[in-house]
Amino acid sequence: MNAIDSSAPPQRILIAGAGQAALQTAEALRAAGHTGEIHLYGDEAHAPYHRPPLSKAWLAGEMEAAQLTMRSAEQFERKSIVLHTRARVSAIDRAARQLQLADGRRVAYDALVLATGATPRNLPLPGAALPGVLTLRSRDDADALAQGLADCAASARPLVIIGGGFIGLEIAATARRKGVAVCVVEAAPRLLGRVLTPLLSDWYAQLHRSHGVELLLGAQVQGIEAGPDGAAAAVRLADRLLPAGRVVVGIGVSANDALAREAGLDCDRGIVVDACGRTADPAIFAAGDCTARRLANGSLLRLESVQNATEQGKSAAAAILGQERPFSATPWFWSDQYDRKLQMAGLSAGASQSVLRGSLDAGSFNLYHFQGDRLLAVDSVNASRDHLLARKLLDAGVSPTPGQAADAGFDLNRLLLPAG
Repeated sequence: MNAIDSSAPPQRILIAGAGQAALQTAEALRAAGHTGEIHLYGDEAHAPYHRPPLSKAWLAGEMEAAQLTMRSAEQFERKSIVLHTRARVSAIDRAARQLQLADGRRVAYDALVLATGATPRNLPLPGAALPGVLTLRSRDDADALAQGLADCAASARPLVIIGGGFIGLEIAATARRKGVAVCVVEAAPRLLGRVLTPLLSDWYAQLHRSHGVELLLGAQVQGIEAGPDGAAAAVRLADRLLPAGRVVVGIGVSANDALAREAGLDCDRGIVVDACGRTADPAIFAAGDCTARRLANGSLLRLESVQNATEQGKSAAAAILGQERPFSATPWFWSDQYDRKLQMAGLSAGASQSVLRGSLDAGSFNLYHFQGDRLLAVDSVNASRDHLLARKLLDAGVSPTPGQAADAGFDLNRLLLPAG
């Protein structure tokens, strides 16, 4: 993967997308001294906004629009970043170095950044396209879901959520806070099975049940059925029919890599990039949820997080300007459900053992995940200081022993002190 010729720095930089990664790239370019044109092209009517609150504070009606919006129009103007809303990019002409917009315009670029994000996966079953079947990715989605929660409350009908992942569970927690009955249907035998150990999965199941959520695990959805008004009114399982005021589908997302694929760029469940956000085309870079990062061992890593979007945006900006700033920090994520904050540092896939530090019953604890004697990841619940320490340990490549991690009386900070 190659960089743009540094002897001829790009003057016009176009960014397809207007989310976290897109904004971070643009601002990092300005912070690094780029004085040429920067244009952001977003599909939506809104300026860039924070997505994590959509399933929580925004959905609950506890956040103002100004708080959700990342930057004001004045801030864009001050940094000479041109934002184009309702501007969908339909194709890339790599030979001519031009973007084709849906309205027919063609715009030339010296460097292009693809920050196109991801789209919720569709449910491939009968009734999935009925009115009243919702997903959550955008601000408009969240507004439609907020109205759906109000309708569920007014009709005293439950919200049925298909998928027991983070989005589904965060929506469930918000809906319960608003007094809406909730049923979560998960095909796997436990919640969050791809990312949490059975111990933590069971803890979250108990948390949701204690707040009145009905959990149906190992349940296979066969379809969604309409009521007399033509809207979704029930979810059909193999053995029962679940009444529903609204249905939310939360079964993961797919990277928006169609533009890149159609332009002949390498894609594999995302736009393939190196640690600096470069694609195989020296004029095209990518950042955020649309990417799959090639690791040193040749494998691909897909991350969907604010940190990944932020850091890849910074890396792509540096690469455009001929600099090396690989994204190599420990990945971290978070999820807020009820009054519990889960913070995850590292990736626990491949762990051979996990040890508990603290008490599950106390509601503040950590799970340390090891591969042999090497620390892979730490999951922290209502333990933000421990989470920050875990990130320091992982960034430094320092591993406590499993015994030290399990001993709440052992000061793990000592492991970061200089020897001697």
